[in-house]
Amino acid sequence: MAAKSKPKPKSLPLTGEVAAPAGKGSYAFISLGCPKNLVDSERMLGKLAQDGYALQPDADGADVVVVNTCGFIEPARQESLGVIREMLALKKAGRVGSVVVAGCMAERQREVLLEQVPEVDQIVGVFGREEITEVVDRAVAHITEQRSVFRPAPVRALEDTARLRITPRHYAYLKISEGCDRLCTYCAIPKMRGKHVTKPIEEVLKEARELAADGVRELIVVAQDTTYYGMDLYGRVRLAELLREMDQLDGIEWIRILYAYPEHISDDLLETLGNSKKIIPYLDMPLQHINDRMLRRMVRRVDRAATETLLGKLRKSWPNLAMRTTFIVGFPGETEAEYEELKQFVAEQKFERVGVFPYSLEPGTPAEKMDGHIPEDVKQARVAGVMQVQQQIAFEFAQKQIGKEHAVIIDGPDPEFANHFRGRTTADSPDIDCEVRVKGKNLRSGDFVTVKITAADGYDLTGKTIGAAW
Repeated sequence: MAAKSKPKPKSLPLTGEVAAPAGKGSYAFISLGCPKNLVDSERMLGKLAQDGYALQPDADGADVVVVNTCGFIEPARQESLGVIREMLALKKAGRVGSVVVAGCMAERQREVLLEQVPEVDQIVGVFGREEITEVVDRAVAHITEQRSVFRPAPVRALEDTARLRITPRHYAYLKISEGCDRLCTYCAIPKMRGKHVTKPIEEVLKEARELAADGVRELIVVAQDTTYYGMDLYGRVRLAELLREMDQLDGIEWIRILYAYPEHISDDLLETLGNSKKIIPYLDMPLQHINDRMLRRMVRRVDRAATETLLGKLRKSWPNLAMRTTFIVGFPGETEAEYEELKQFVAEQKFERVGVFPYSLEPGTPAEKMDGHIPEDVKQARVAGVMQVQQQIAFEFAQKQIGKEHAVIIDGPDPEFANHFRGRTTADSPDIDCEVRVKGKNLRSGDFVTVKITAADGYDLTGKTIGAAW
């Protein structure tokens, strides 16, 4: 089983059942990018299904294909552009009726995108997603008078109810806010997603209950900045209060938190995390660097001393915590000494999960105009250097699990071995982290089992079930 050092884009034509009678035509859907974009995809899928469009498992033969794009960094945009061109080739061959482009790359590049790929029928920005049925109607009817829909970022978070989910039934992403108020110099997300807008607590709980009723057992909390939750709406951060309410939800077994920036992790939040019943000991907290000068150039609003103090508090207050973080290497002006400082920090902290990314120059961001841009080969070498350090740590962590018993959520059968299944421990987020190969019988996706770990294969684990599933 291959290990994963960073999130992989979700590029998947849906393979689920047709969602509605073919009253208005058939459609295929391809979702790219992060879990937050995936939630937008699921909302659009739900609206199309409710409007009478029939979902089919692949693009070939569809009346319309919707591609929800990622625009975060250049490699993601190139991937999105590649998928768009693939769909346009099907259209040219008469195997697809129309192509609609949605999401972050559409939002970021706007009319320029129609110049790059003029054969696209319609484009719709991030905040035009609620009008996806009207957009698809125009695409199917080949109406060309209006080919784009862009709406301003909302002052109130959009609802994410009535989703047709892409994820397996047993886990789902729950978006608690939209946009970002941070001004990190390398990042264009605020330009695509707008300012931070909190979804009210009662609305988040309503969506969580809807997901639980639909069979979700693991809720994965996402936002651009989860720990800033509440600041704009309530005048103070209220993530701890929200999580205490979520901890009481019926039907949910695990609550996992992603994208927790360090700046607003309070003692109240630490106490909530450490004492909860359902919030599992896993925290994704992007740090990006540890050198103080680099952190200032990135405008991260924290320094090394504060970061180390926080990490110490987290480890002390939250037993068995598995920490995931991400780092950027090769940021403009990063010296060899500053890079070595980061590498040493990774070696000292022994994070259970780490992703490392080379700095990507993003047009229109402050970092674009900084001096000291670093050659691509140097950036790639620095990525490899940090990952080499982290690989040893991760392998040692996996070895230490042998003989231990872990609660594991089953994601599905193992395609390589009979009577084996693939699952995850609390230390593993889907699509990002590692897996456990579980020997057992009659297990179903979404089952929880106690597994005794018998072996480690690099990053991943192997084990056998102990007792019945629940």
